[in-house]
Amino acid sequence: MKTATIMEQTAHSIARKLRAAGHVAYYAGGCVRDLLRSQVPKDFDIATDARPEVVQKLFPRTYAVGAHFGVIVVLENDFQFEVATFRSDGVYLDGRRPVEVHFATAEEDAARRDFTINGMFFDPEKDEVIDFVGGRADLESKLIRAIGDPAQRFAEDRLRMLRAVRFATVLGFEIDPVTWGAVRASAASITEISAERIREELVRIFLSTNRARGWDLLDASGLMKIILPELEAMKGCEQPPQFHPEGDVFKHTRIMLEMLPAEASLPLVFSVLFHDIGKPPTSIVDEEGRIRFNGHDRIGAEMTAAIMERLRFSRAEIDATVEAVRQHMVFKDVPNMRVAKLKRFMARPTFTDELELHRVDCASSHAMLDNYEFLLQKKEEFANEPIIPPPLVTGDDLIAMGLKPGPKFGEILEAVETRQLEGALKDREEALAWVRKEVEGLSG
Repeated sequence: MKTATIMEQTAHSIARKLRAAGHVAYYAGGCVRDLLRSQVPKDFDIATDARPEVVQKLFPRTYAVGAHFGVIVVLENDFQFEVATFRSDGVYLDGRRPVEVHFATAEEDAARRDFTINGMFFDPEKDEVIDFVGGRADLESKLIRAIGDPAQRFAEDRLRMLRAVRFATVLGFEIDPVTWGAVRASAASITEISAERIREELVRIFLSTNRARGWDLLDASGLMKIILPELEAMKGCEQPPQFHPEGDVFKHTRIMLEMLPAEASLPLVFSVLFHDIGKPPTSIVDEEGRIRFNGHDRIGAEMTAAIMERLRFSRAEIDATVEAVRQHMVFKDVPNMRVAKLKRFMARPTFTDELELHRVDCASSHAMLDNYEFLLQKKEEFANEPIIPPPLVTGDDLIAMGLKPGPKFGEILEAVETRQLEGALKDREEALAWVRKEVEGLSG
């Protein structure tokens, strides 16, 4: 039986147990939206009139994640289900959480939620939707609409502005004009919430297959210039027309997003976003009237690290993205590289994403894919054996020859590897003989 089916059956059994104890129990929020769209929910949240302490007595394995907010996690069949007591919220002072909550009716609980498509309940016993907010009609109309006064909803939790953009992006829906107006009016206040929460929404927007629409909505809403002013700075940053007939750096980057494959890694997508952010601060016009961006790859890598640290990305995500930005101009030199240097360049763990970055960088501008095709050919050529084979000579071999560990060690080992990669040294015996000759030359 599929995991999703078992999860839904388990959610149903939890709701049934609550009902058997005399309580109302509905599925709530995003899982209802997904079920109505014939999508498999990632999880099931359950809303009930049972108080938190009652929920904990009914189920043997629970823990409180927000007892103050009436939220208990129930663990059943290796799944976790949030079981939340119907509530209404008090005032919000921090743009994220209410100061206090009051346990309430299902209708009051629906009224405090963010968007109508997330404000519906589903009764699994009666197989019916309970919709106090017009969510079903908006779902059919493919509309993101805030419940009640959108300005108030966004004041309660500023992240809801980014969630509106994310839902419109991922689902391909429009945003209701009144809700959209409130997003634009409140965009500057997005900084009131934590960098981690902003990052999570940005990742979901840009890893969506509809990522270029997310870019457009972030731009048009005013959220982009607050969260990522480095992208806003690319507007009007002109490029040499013979290489970039598509326009300025901002347009170029958006076109690249559109050209990415549906499934693209986080470092790849964010290296596309940031690969040219070093152009605005390095832009000059030389004496011959040509636009130059000297060092924009290096500056861009430094800026990328600063942005991703600001948004609390993981170290691994930062390192991979920064490497791609730093290296993206090296691709113009690959046909002239010695074999050893080329193999080392292609053997790096970030190379596959960098090659795709290079492809969309070229395809979105001058359309010259010679170097991309050259690298595909080399990839095929090198595919029959490890691109960096096991070393023919080790440090222990050098010690056995009487050499003391030091800087010379690394130089000799690298020289052996270079000759090995280029085919000049084919086996260990040849390599050791070459090293002995070098060592004799040093001692002589």
